[in-house]
Amino acid sequence: MEAAVLYSGGKDCSLAAYILDKLGYEVRLVTATFGICDSFKYAKEAADAMGFDHETKKLKRDIIEEATERIILDGFPRNGINIVHRHAIEEVAGQFCTIADGTRRDDKAPWLNLPEIRSLEDRLGIEYISPLRGIGYKTVKKLVSDLLIIEEGVDINKGDYEVELREFLRKKGYDVKEHFLVHKQSRLLEMR
Repeated sequence: MEAAVLYSGGKDCSLAAYILDKLGYEVRLVTATFGICDSFKYAKEAADAMGFDHETKKLKRDIIEEATERIILDGFPRNGINIVHRHAIEEVAGQFCTIADGTRRDDKAPWLNLPEIRSLEDRLGIEYISPLRGIGYKTVKKLVSDLLIIEEGVDINKGDYEVELREFLRKKGYDVKEHFLVHKQSRLLEMR
């Protein structure tokens, strides 16, 4: 059974892909991009390090425009990132019946609630799997330290939605620091 994992190259989605592989899924890693910058190449490097097939899906420009408008109105990125995440699932659903991500219990974004998940599954005829959803940061950190070699820091290059959202806001003349908190990022370097 094939599963597409929405993939940034970070520790959470890498761990989710690892778990699904061990459960017997044929894992394909998919990075959604708007083509604003080439951040998807970091996800491809991480996918290669894991030994999984990787592809990119180009999302329509109106999605990033809608997401950044939401971020500007809210003053924080959560809802904007969720807009992109829902559209990424919809785009990937055209090719895959099982779609997964690395969302964990204590994430703020992306984060779909149960009615949103049920709606996506019913409307798109897919299964949505989030193997880390019940797992907190401490457990993820332990599992990652046992299984993956990662780099962490504030300015880590990876292929997540946030990279392109930030760049799009910058190009529109907004101060990104007003809308995004500085936080630690991660990227897979290799498997242990």
